[in-house]
Amino acid sequence: MSIAPKARPNVEKMSGYTPGEQPRPGERVVKLNTNENPFPPSPRVVEAIRTIDPERLRRYPSPSAEDFRRTAARVHGVSPDMIVAGNGSDEILAMAVRTYLGPGDVFAYPDPTYSLYPVLAEVGEVKVATVPWAAGWDLPVDGLLATGARAIFFANPNAPTGTLVRTRRVRELATLFSGLLLVDEAYVDFADENSLNLVREFSNVMVCRTLSKGYALAGLRFGYAIAAPAVVSEMNKVKDSYNCDAIATSAAAAALEDQAYARQTWEHVRAERVRLSEALHRRGWQVIPSQANFVLATCPDGNAAAIYRALKGKGILVRFFDKPGLQDKLRITIGTAEENDQLLAALSA
Repeated sequence: MSIAPKARPNVEKMSGYTPGEQPRPGERVVKLNTNENPFPPSPRVVEAIRTIDPERLRRYPSPSAEDFRRTAARVHGVSPDMIVAGNGSDEILAMAVRTYLGPGDVFAYPDPTYSLYPVLAEVGEVKVATVPWAAGWDLPVDGLLATGARAIFFANPNAPTGTLVRTRRVRELATLFSGLLLVDEAYVDFADENSLNLVREFSNVMVCRTLSKGYALAGLRFGYAIAAPAVVSEMNKVKDSYNCDAIATSAAAAALEDQAYARQTWEHVRAERVRLSEALHRRGWQVIPSQANFVLATCPDGNAAAIYRALKGKGILVRFFDKPGLQDKLRITIGTAEENDQLLAALSA
């Protein structure tokens, strides 16, 4: 047997990104661990997939997902040349790293946050500078600036806390920072504010969005970013040649067009987020006020691992992070009212 080729040294040392566990095929669970939307996608999405012209599948798709770009530009009030599409927002994040960060450059972000960021840095041999969140989960503006970073990313609302940095604080950082400031708004559809207007005001600000959460299309893998045309032009140089397929592009455009349907699901999630948080409080949990479609809650006895295992034994999946500062907490996705009731009943038992 031949010897497998050796990977790059930095890749050999990596542990990689750890996704939330998925149920086995056919396994019925209450899945509250990976922040999917609890409702199906818009009927317009299903119709777009069902009626796609087979000729579109024979040919290569639009290299820049033009149909989607035009739809997204209309929905957000920007020009199409300010939109870049990707195979999930994770690809957008990877494209941003490849475009603006090279070996030895400093990449800064508040911590804790989305665990893909350090993985992307390791792949690109980029130096990481993490800065603790300020009191009240506020943006640590001074600390981030002090890192000398070439790029700053932060999730807003943040994962895994669900906390939101107000727009005035994001503007303060954008005013003082000259590098790429990427605001990762994967969960913004469930929040009170967003940073979209800052893209029009600052040429170094990029807002990253996904259709996985707010539009119930996690299985489709489609994300996009909104930024100045010059930024999008540079990003297009490093993306894969045909990174968004014809079916995904058509379905994503249909999802964005049906804002009325999407907003109904967002309102349900917000209402259930309040109800679940209050119910957990009554059971002795400490819940960080969330602006996302999940809550991060501290267990009454601090033994989050045991509660995670007990819930899993009852067919209920939540997310446990075995990391410093998170070992007494569970992240719980907001499900349907019925799913949330099942969770609360299991916790009471």
